Amino acid sequence: MTVLLYLATGACAGVLAGLLGVGGGLVIVPMLTFIFTSQGLPTAHILHLALGTSLASILFTSASSIRAHHGRDAVNWQTVRRITPGILIGTLAGTWVAAQLSTGFLKVFFAGFQYFVAIQLLLDIKPTPHRQLPGDMAIFGVGSLIGVISSLVGIGGGTMSVPFMIWCNTPLRTAIGTSAAIGFPIALAGAAGYVINGLSTHLPDHSLGFVHLPALAGIVTASMLTAPFGARLAHSLPIGGLKKAFALLLLVMGTKMLLSLM
Repeated sequence: MTVLLYLATGACAGVLAGLLGVGGGLVIVPMLTFIFTSQGLPTAHILHLALGTSLASILFTSASSIRAHHGRDAVNWQTVRRITPGILIGTLAGTWVAAQLSTGFLKVFFAGFQYFVAIQLLLDIKPTPHRQLPGDMAIFGVGSLIGVISSLVGIGGGTMSVPFMIWCNTPLRTAIGTSAAIGFPIALAGAAGYVINGLSTHLPDHSLGFVHLPALAGIVTASMLTAPFGARLAHSLPIGGLKKAFALLLLVMGTKMLLSLM
């Protein structure tokens, strides 16, 4: 049953990623939190395990996404190179901060981020392009901020990097492709950080630091299989309505996570 739940989590994340272009972390983290809780895993580290496992899974899905976007010439590699140093440092720092925080605090932070994304989707809030990409110091700071927040919520950063690049006059298609490429260093540094920061902690069997290996295997297997199916559905279903439905799902999951604190 546990294996089936891991596979179901990966399948849902894969379909949503292909259908709406959203990072799977917004779905993977809360679902793993509920699964780990039902398994009786140590309460103090449940969310840390969910975050680390989510970022490790994004390593595989982002690699596939990068290949697809690069093939369509939709990745601005100069922007990726400029923002990656800040991304790496911010993400590594964020994993260290997360390791010091309680599961309760991380749940509140994650739920708040879900509400933020849900409101953006429901109100269809989009930035207005009115400037160019900033200089090296500023883009380093932006990358660091995206990295810190991404590591605290276990996502590939697309919900922040895409609006930022659109704001800086990057075409939507290129912003999405470049964001997919930025997701890889986030996932790499995030997974490494959660592994390192969890090594000195007593965790369940089959865990590598704060990465739960059976959950990782199930999620990656299912998401890689279902993402192409979600991409095909995107051409035949009303995306606007689906985004609103996904926003409502985020609100429900965020509320459930907050209620679990009681």
